[in-house]
This record gives sequence, structure tokens and C-alpha cells, in this order.
Amino acid sequence: MPPQQQYGGPPEYQGRGRGGPPQQGSRGGYSGGGHNGRGIGPLSGGPSRPQVPELHQATQVPHQPGVIPPQSTLPSEASSSSQPPESSQVVSSFNTLTIEEVSGPAQPIQPVPPSSKSVRFPLRPGKGSTGTKCMVKANHFFAELPDKDLHQYDVSITPEVTSRGVNRAVMEQLVKLYKETHLGKRLPAYDGRKSLYTAGPLPFLSKEFKIPLIDEDDGSGGQRREREFKVVIKLAARADLHHLGLFLQGRQADAPQEALQVLDIVLRELPTTRYCPVGRSFYSPDLGRRQPLGEGLESWRGFYQSIRPTQMGLSLNIDMSSTAFIEPLPVIEFVTQLLNRDVTSRPLSDADRVKIKKALRGVKVEVTHRGNMRRKYRISGLTSQATRELTFPVDERGTMKSVVEYFYETYGFSIQHTQWPCLQVGNQQRPNYLPMEVCKIVEGQRYSKRLNERQITALLKVTCQRPQERERDIMQTVEHNVYHNDPYAKEFGIKISERLASVEARILPAPWLKYHDTGREKDCLPQVGQWNMMNKKMVNGGTVNNWICINFSRNVQDSVARGFCYELAQMCYISGMAFNPEPVLPPLSARPDQVERVLKTRYHDAMTKVQPQGKELDLLIVILPDNNGSLYGDLKRICETDLGLVSQCCLTKHVFRMSKQYLANVALKINFKVGGRNTVLVDALSRRIPLVSDRPTIIFGADVTHPHPGEDSSPSIAAVVASQDWPEVTKYAGLVCAQAHRQELIQDLFKTWQDPVRGTVSGGMIKELLISFRRATGQKPKRIIFYRDGVSEGQFYQVLLYELDAIRKACASLEPNYQPPVTFVVVQKRHHTRLFANNHHDRNAVDKSGNILPGTVVDSKICHPTEFDFYLCSHAGIQGTSRPAHYHVLWDENKFTADGLQSLTNNLCYTYARCTRSVSIVPPAYYAHLAAFRARFYMEPETSDSGSMTSGAAAGGMGGGGPRSTRPPGANAAVRPLPALKENVKRVMFYC
Repeated sequence: MPPQQQYGGPPEYQGRGRGGPPQQGSRGGYSGGGHNGRGIGPLSGGPSRPQVPELHQATQVPHQPGVIPPQSTLPSEASSSSQPPESSQVVSSFNTLTIEEVSGPAQPIQPVPPSSKSVRFPLRPGKGSTGTKCMVKANHFFAELPDKDLHQYDVSITPEVTSRGVNRAVMEQLVKLYKETHLGKRLPAYDGRKSLYTAGPLPFLSKEFKIPLIDEDDGSGGQRREREFKVVIKLAARADLHHLGLFLQGRQADAPQEALQVLDIVLRELPTTRYCPVGRSFYSPDLGRRQPLGEGLESWRGFYQSIRPTQMGLSLNIDMSSTAFIEPLPVIEFVTQLLNRDVTSRPLSDADRVKIKKALRGVKVEVTHRGNMRRKYRISGLTSQATRELTFPVDERGTMKSVVEYFYETYGFSIQHTQWPCLQVGNQQRPNYLPMEVCKIVEGQRYSKRLNERQITALLKVTCQRPQERERDIMQTVEHNVYHNDPYAKEFGIKISERLASVEARILPAPWLKYHDTGREKDCLPQVGQWNMMNKKMVNGGTVNNWICINFSRNVQDSVARGFCYELAQMCYISGMAFNPEPVLPPLSARPDQVERVLKTRYHDAMTKVQPQGKELDLLIVILPDNNGSLYGDLKRICETDLGLVSQCCLTKHVFRMSKQYLANVALKINFKVGGRNTVLVDALSRRIPLVSDRPTIIFGADVTHPHPGEDSSPSIAAVVASQDWPEVTKYAGLVCAQAHRQELIQDLFKTWQDPVRGTVSGGMIKELLISFRRATGQKPKRIIFYRDGVSEGQFYQVLLYELDAIRKACASLEPNYQPPVTFVVVQKRHHTRLFANNHHDRNAVDKSGNILPGTVVDSKICHPTEFDFYLCSHAGIQGTSRPAHYHVLWDENKFTADGLQSLTNNLCYTYARCTRSVSIVPPAYYAHLAAFRARFYMEPETSDSGSMTSGAAAGGMGGGGPRSTRPPGANAAVRPLPALKENVKRVMFYC
């Protein structure tokens, strides 16, 4: 790929988001706020928005069989520079290709609107009817729409403070003092910042209040500081519930975002005073047992709450949740736990100091050496010197006194750990030193940095609940929150049902799967989302003629490694692959710290043997220690970006156990990595999949993974995969690229740059994948289905406008007027809707784990009032409560029916390469996630802490992370590009 700096990016545009507060720390889904509504109503006023880049509109030319259009030789038709030279010929041959067109008129391409104001997501094309009907319960509680006259007021508080807590305290005091008089007996709801809402007007348009606020008691018995705040409350607007009613009835396209926000704030007032709010959730030590997570952290239980517009009207979505808090320990004890050793025995190393500083920066502590006087401070850092060496000026003349002396003389406190650094509190100009032993961590501080493996495991254990328990806890939370007695809900006339919503669902049938005709079982119908490889052979077994094995595990002897490789080769052979039982060279044992040298030398030695026969090396088998730090990532980086070699890693524990099930699963992965296919849908072969089988169709999957909270500079990584076979649609080639930190729009879908010889050149991920589809199938895609993972609701508009435009341009750059119809579907896993069986004891309604059956689809009641979305639980539960995937169609030129898209999506979930189970999200999106995750290992070591990278998926789910940007970056967003994948690796599913 050309260096990123040359990419000028499109003109700036700003699509207005779908409203709601900025999504803190949510990778998508509903967890981070933003409602299901559109924030784009025809609002009066507001800045007019700049035009979006002209979206590429080419019209489809009627097809004339056998006519070859003139070949285009414009320089702009050249392909991406990351391709081998022959790809430019492929582009021209794109034009010479004729496809037998299905009779009937081609779908006319809808022009993409120039701004988000005119975008309308597709309406629901009716409800689905396929499958067995049943009832399920959802964790949505019906909320009656109030008929109050809502008013919004602007609040300004001076002196201005950044803390919402202080703002709330000021307003609480104001309501206490003036509710009965100046506020006309109204109880307002306050968002903690600039807005106040009331049910009916206040008896003034604008009024100023003087509010005294006394600091909290620090136990000193002395004079407490009193501050006076000036509060001005001024009428801003009337929030309109009438339009919200119309929207819920499906008579208006845009959700009145303001009205939803008001109701949300009203219902958050009470829990905000009772519990510790984090994003859209509330936590408290009283909501369930605290559990230690290790290294000074503990988990608190809590609940998520959000008001959503649905087909049944307004609904309150409530779910259980847990997160990490810092234990309220004395700092010395916290540090002991953090470092996991007796800290008094030996001095702190530099690494220890860094770890302590990272963990404690920004944490609030209270002092314990002054009896009841518990003043609170926020830690800004550690001193570089030991406590015994610290001095500070005690008067204007600059008389210095040591910290140790000062504490003894002033408080009669003798510091024990004088060799330790002090905590630095306050600002850098006037630092305040506090010895660690006089400080205790204040309770109720959420830990927002990244958790380690052990902490994640401990947290998952706490959050993992069987469906029945989770449902019971949700019901208890609703009872505990007594919404019918909530003074704010009463004031605003909001009534919340105390029963889970009962929803109609359907269970879609599993698809028949085709295996090879030479096996005893030629096809198979999965039962409850799973099946196995017994008596079956892969439908297309790959070939592994030349392979080698390298063993990095000290505990595995050469004879064990040899035996393991033999068994694995046998299993691959039995499963239907052509697999040479003998390696090119015998297994080699090596040290992990020599990984690069060993890989390159062994690869070179093997190639010296096979190259003279005109052959390639097909596979590297690697045996790794169970805890291998950065070894796995280094190995994948070297193999895939340097040597061009696919590899299969096996952990020591599996090498010793050598279970048949394990070997069979590894064989599935190896077959896909060397270009085989394990199984295909019977319906795909018999051309019976609606809107896929009738004409060449390419299915894309795309995802962006962001760095963990706390990693401020590392880039985000985008991955796009696309099917490379038709009609089977099971093999996917993948591409990855790095882009600006937390940028959600995929930058490299389409790009142009100046080449000194060829002039303007176009390329990018979509173009490259379209060309490789054409090369693999001999056909041009006549239809595009694009599954996009990881987009939160607030970003639907920007992602659709930017990425659909890129798809259009990529198609047009291959051939004028080439515009296959596109369906763009967002896949969300990070939401809080859970579905439960209507009767947990009905054996026919649940799987072994007590979850709803795989194939359960819901497209009514709890779904969007008018748009085309559905929940699909495509997998069988293993432990905990299954989370259905939510699919939302943002663009649909292929005119899918509800049954068509739901069945296609469910059937694809049975084609995942790595296991004989149906998976929880559609495989192309899953593969994109795997590819993006793999690419983190390709980054230069200083930007990736690859050692603990594997915890990414889970850690990302727990907590913070800043908001994600959807601003198309300009040319200044210079991100170091990832090393390019080798051509032969790109073509296969290396990321499996």
C-alpha cells in the first residue's frame, strides 16, 4: 500500500448522529447510550450542514449477452499498488466478462443521498413467517407514554465547576430551598450539566438564584468551607411528546431525540442519588456480593437501564451488569496486592514504580493520620525520591523541613516506610507530599483501565449467570427500583410495567450441510446448533505435501513432537485432506527468544529442499508453551508478512493430551488455511438461496477494533473480508489496515493517489477483494451484501454514508457504470437485550444450558417501530445467558424480504470454519473481527503490547475507552501502515 500520508481523504462532512449522549466506551450496540431514534428531526434552527462528498452514482447498463464493451485504458483504472503486476490486466478483463443475466429487469440503483438529512433507512418489508412459532420473554418493560407538558430549561452555574457531582449538589440544594415557592411545587429532573426538565411550566421565564453550598464534613470539627453559587434558570424549549407518539406508531420517520432524552434523564434521577453511575449503568456494593478480582480490584454488581422506542411503544431495557472498582484499601495494602509480594522485604524496582504510578494516578485517597479528619486528595503521581530524602519549604524565607520531621512534629506520627516514595497530590506547581502509609483509597471508584487475564476471568465468573438466575435478578432489580414510587417518575407521569415483555418469536430450521460423497455420511442436519465430523469427510480437502514443525516448548521432547505431528497428519487425512505423513525436515526444537532467527533459517532450509522441484512450503506446525507471552504474535507476524507461510500453533497441554476432538478441530482450521472447504450449504449447491444463488454474489464482512482504554496513541485496525467462491460462499479472503486512533470509519475501503508514472491510481480494500473474487470465480459480482460489525447507533449515518460511497467508487473504478446493488447490514453484539424461554422447565423450548434454542429470531414488539431490524440467536448456549445478535439494515437495493435476510443470516452461521457449531454472529463479520485482531500483532512492538494482546476481546467488553470518532480524517492523519500481507497468505483464511 502507498504511504498513508498521500491519502487526501474526502472533503470534510458532518452527518448528524442518531442523537443521545456521546457513546462512552461502547464498541457498538446499545450499551453506551444513544437511543434507537434518529437525532435528525426537522429541528428548527441549527447550522445547515455541509454537503457530503458527492456519492458516486452510476446507472446499471442493460446487459447484452456476448457483447464485449470496449476496453478502458484510462490511467485511473490501474489497480492498487499492493497488488502483483498482473492485476491491472484483471481490471481490463473485468470489462470483457459476460455473465448470463437472470431474466427480468435489473434492480435500478438508488442514488445515495448527498446528506444524512435525506437518508432514510429502509422500512421493514413486513414480518418474517418461516420457522416454528413460539413465545419468549425479553428484558424490556413497557413504559406508558406520559401526557405531560414537558419543558426544558437552560441552567448556568457560576463559578463553573467540571464536576457533575457538585452541580447536582447545587441543584439539589436549590430544589430543597425553593421547590414549594419559586419552583411552583414542581420537582425538576436535572442532567448534571446544562439542562433542567419539568412536567409543566415553572412560574417564570428566567430567574437567578443564590445557593450556598457547604463542603462535606471532613471530620476535623473545624469551620467547613462554604461556597456561594449563582444559578440562572431560563426557559429553553418545550419538549414535544406528541411527535414521539407519532414515531412509536410508525407515522413519523425520525425519533424525537429530545423527548427520549428527557424521559431517560427523569428515570435516571433516583438511581443516580442511590448508586454509583457509570455510563448507562448503576453500581453499588448493596446490589450483590463484592468479589475480589486480584491486584487491589473488586467487582461490584449493578444494572443497566435505558429507555428505547420499540414497536410496543416505549420500553425500559434493564439488564444485570458487573464492573471493576478499586478496593477501598490502605494504599500500602493496595500496593502489596498490586505487586503480589511482601513489599517491605526488598526495595521497589523501576518497573514496580511504573506499575504503581499507572494504577494510582487519578485515584482519590483520604488521610488517616488526623483522627476523624478525613480530608480527600487525588493522586497525581509518585515522588522520584524516597520519603526520607524529601524536604519542602515551611515558610516564606524558604526554611526547609524534611517530610519525616514534619509528620512527627505536627501529628506525632513516625513514618515507618521511609525508603518508599511519597504520593504526590494536588498540582505540579505546588505539590503536596503524603506518605503512602497515611492514605486509604476512597470507596466507590471505578477502575477504567485494562484488566489482566486473571481479572477478566474472575469478572466473567461473576457476570456469567444461567438464564433463569439472570431473569430472576432482573425482576428483583425492577422490584427493588420501585418505579411506581419513584417521585420523579410520578411527577412526570411515567408508568413502568413490572413484567417482562412477552414476545412472539420463531425458530428457524437448521440448514442441511454437504460433506464429501466418499464419506459414510454425505450430508448432515445439525441438531440444536451442533454436529460432528464422525463418518464425514471435508467437502473439499486441501493439500499439504510439504510441511515442517518447530517446537518452542521445553517440556515437549522430539519424540513427542514427532508423534503428535503424525497423529495430526492422520486426522487431516481421515477428515478428507491430502496430507503427506512425512515432514520436509524433522521437527526442530528451539528457544522462544530466537523465534525470528529460527523461523527464517528453518524456512530457508526447507525451501532449499522443495524449490528445485518447483514446489512451495504448504504449512508450518508450531508447538508453543502454554504461557507464551508475545511469542504467538511474533510468530504470526513473521510468517504472514515476511515469509508468506501459513502456520498452525498448538499448545503444549494439547500436545500431551492429544484428544481426538482437539485433533479434529485443528484439522478443520488447517484445511481452511490451505484453501480447502470443510462443508457447504446444500441449498447453495442446489442454487436455492434467495438473492444469492440466482446471480454471482459477494458477501463482505467488516470490523474495526480499537486499542484498549489507556492506550492513547496506538492506531485502530480495520479489517475487511469477502467471499471468494460462488455459489458456495464459504471461503473468505481478508485484508487489514491501520488507521487513526479510535477512528470508526474504514479509511482504506477506497483510495486514490498520484503515481509518478501512471498518474492517478485507485485502489483500496473493496477494489482488491472484488478483483480477487473475479479471479477466483471467473465472474463479476452482480450483488453485494455487506455485514458491518462494531457500529453503535450514534454512528449509523456517518458509517453508511462514508462506506457506501467507498463501495460505489470502488465498483466504478473497475468499470464505468459497474454498480451492483448493495445491501448494508450492521451487526451488533454489544447491546443489552436478552431473550428468555417462556417456560424454563419446558425441555423442548431450551437447549442444554437453559437458553433459547439456536435459530430463534424476533422481529416484532421489541424491535424498531418502522425500520428493518431483527434479533437472531443463531447459536446454542454453552454457559451463561446467550446474547442474541442484533441486525439492522441500513441500505437495501437487493430488496430482501424479512424471511430472506433472516434465513440467509442464520444459514451462514452454520458455515463457520473453526468448529462444528453454529456461531453467534454471521461468519464474515466474525472473520473480519479475527483478522483485525490478528493484525494487532503486526504492529511495531512499541505500539502494541502484544504479550497480553489476547485478552483484548474480553477486556474491551468490560469497561471504558473513549468515544470513537467518525470524522473523516484529513491528510494529516499519518498512521504508520501495517506491514503488507504476502500475496499467497491474502488468498486464504490465514486468520482462522
